Amino acid sequence: MARLRGPVREHTTDASTPRLEARSLCKTFTKRGNTLEALHDVSFSVAPGEFVALLGASGCGKTTLLRTVDGLEPITSGQLLINGEEEHTPGPDRGVVFQQDSLFPWRSVLKNVRMGLEFQRKPRKVASEQARRYIELVGLGGFEDHYPHELSGGMRQRANLARAFCIQPELLLMDEPFAALDAQTREIMQTELLRIWAETAGGTVLFVTHQIDEATFLSDRIVVLTARPGRIKEIVDVPFPRPRDLSIKRTPEFVAIVDRVWTMIEEEVRTAMGMTTSHDSVDDLEHTALPGNR
Repeated sequence: MARLRGPVREHTTDASTPRLEARSLCKTFTKRGNTLEALHDVSFSVAPGEFVALLGASGCGKTTLLRTVDGLEPITSGQLLINGEEEHTPGPDRGVVFQQDSLFPWRSVLKNVRMGLEFQRKPRKVASEQARRYIELVGLGGFEDHYPHELSGGMRQRANLARAFCIQPELLLMDEPFAALDAQTREIMQTELLRIWAETAGGTVLFVTHQIDEATFLSDRIVVLTARPGRIKEIVDVPFPRPRDLSIKRTPEFVAIVDRVWTMIEEEVRTAMGMTTSHDSVDDLEHTALPGNR
């Protein structure tokens, strides 16, 4: 879900200004007097309306990078710009979709979807009408008054997408949103995400995944990170026109990109296995470093 602090700000940036830009971004965690560098000298940009995927071996810092973009983790050095301005805290211009659907069990689908608009202090009638439109868009019309426990996993994630798109964020951050779904539902949700994104002019997306074919199917570019500390290994262009159909996954051109990216990641996995000296993962340190876990 999105974290919202007041009304969405008006930006005057033109189309040439990146929606997101990282400049020599570094992130280091400290634990019991020891330091672990999660990200090192990361530089890339994402244009308005672009869909970019983050890929890399486990523990390379993908989620850490996403959390810095959302303002949940401070960067150690470098710059992080949203619409050309440095950002260090969460804002209403960004929405987040996590691995778990994170729906509140005591709220109906309608109340979950409109929650971000409530944080923006939209009138209840306006918020409910807007939420209903997005509920209908994700194919959950008729389930507005149902509760999360009455929905399947795929339906809950649809509600989660409706909530994220409902606030109309300029930058949507997605952290493996389909990881908990079965293979068939996951592929259907990939096509649904692209459909919703297209029909809502859904803005800019930064998408974390471990699935190479998912990243290739969804994105305009794939940012491949090295093993820890995460650096930019390569940025791969995905040339397929939109809209895309799942059948594209069976084409030689698609398979070639998947194989190319897999070769890069396999190299990093083997490097990490041969060089890792600490059993602490970035995610473990991330969890420990949170204020509530100290």
